[in-house]
Amino acid sequence: MNRDELDGEKKNFAGRVKEAAGTVTGNQDLEEKGAQERAEGEAQAELGRARRKVGEAIEDLGDEIKG
Repeated sequence: MNRDELDGEKKNFAGRVKEAAGTVTGNQDLEEKGAQERAEGEAQAELGRARRKVGEAIEDLGDEIKG
């Protein structure tokens, strides 16, 4: 995992906690902030996964060229 994946997963988890807390307490603002943070975390983690896959593909291509 790279930094974006880790940070994204952390943000996703924190957002889920806030969203649930907002739902339980009836705090609509907290629920919305949590949902937004969760979505941002998911996007950041997905970007990190894509970057990692591109890096792995480049490494594989380099290995084939050396090969």
